[in-house]
Amino acid sequence: MENKKKNGGLGRGIEALFADNAVDTSKETVVEVAVENIVPNPYQPRHKFDEQALKDLATSIKNSGVFQPIIVRQPKPGIESYQLLTGERRLRASRMAELATIPAIIRPATEEEMMEIAVLENLQREDLTPLEEAEAYDTLMTRLDLTQAQVANRLGKSRPYIANYLRILGLPTEVKDMLQDGEISMGQARTVLSVKDKRKMVELAKKAAKEKMTVRQLEQEANRLNGVKKTVDHTPVRKSPFVKASESQLQDKFGTQVAIKTTGRKKGQGKIEINYMSVDDLNRILALLDVDLD
Repeated sequence: MENKKKNGGLGRGIEALFADNAVDTSKETVVEVAVENIVPNPYQPRHKFDEQALKDLATSIKNSGVFQPIIVRQPKPGIESYQLLTGERRLRASRMAELATIPAIIRPATEEEMMEIAVLENLQREDLTPLEEAEAYDTLMTRLDLTQAQVANRLGKSRPYIANYLRILGLPTEVKDMLQDGEISMGQARTVLSVKDKRKMVELAKKAAKEKMTVRQLEQEANRLNGVKKTVDHTPVRKSPFVKASESQLQDKFGTQVAIKTTGRKKGQGKIEINYMSVDDLNRILALLDVDLD
């Protein structure tokens, strides 16, 4: 199964968000906060937690305590009610270990900061599923009224990278569930998106998972479902291993069929053909090429 790759580091760290508001973290103190008085960060993008890993952490906490304090905010000063900023796994494990209190640092934070912190913390861990990552970007755009370019700038990623993830939110629910559960990869999901009929998307995704289809095999099947006729070229063409490998890399990047062809009589001349299945698919590819037609 394909592992998603991160594109560069994050533009801003979590501490940078507090630095913007001139919070002097050097004078902060750790206090014990009642576990029952802490609610999760409502903007937490991660939905799946490794239960066995949580049990192992709970055992460690029960035996040795919590070494690193969690960070919370107190929406209403004076009221013993807190919202989690960072430390979801430690809080969950502490509940499993049946701790009454947990060491915490109380920091002031706005709703915007709380949302951005939740996304940053999880992206820094690099263990979000592709769907969770896409939903995190969508949340930032929707709640903070940001453009793709602004989200990319805040997180130190390219706009095409953000656009590529946001596209998978257009998948049918059943296919998104398969992606979330790891039954299909990000590359397979992008290829399934090229199918025009959503019912056929689901059928193709199930077939891809069952038959362990490659992206190239999926592209061919997607073309067939879209009624794209395969053109027959009777001219024998011998492609070098380098050209074949380059085609494969480009196909993985763009999530569609790519052909590198030689043209003319002059040595070294050629062209690159990139297939697209719809206007949305074309816009996706242009975004990956960082072509802005606005």
